[in-house]
Amino acid sequence: MVESILQHMCAALAEGENVKISGFGTFLLRDKGERVGRNPKTGIEVPITPRRVLTFRASQMLKDRIARL
Repeated sequence: MVESILQHMCAALAEGENVKISGFGTFLLRDKGERVGRNPKTGIEVPITPRRVLTFRASQMLKDRIARL
């Protein structure tokens, strides 16, 4: 059952949809533009290509439960 749910979530994210789990949080897709980064060893600036990243935003209910610990 868990595997099935995860497969549905992965399929939705692959199609560009956000996934919300009530009381837990939301998995959001975000497009990051091209930017300039720096190699920490050499200090040389290098371009970072644009990409789509997955982020997670916890629900207020989850945040409240964690704060009580």
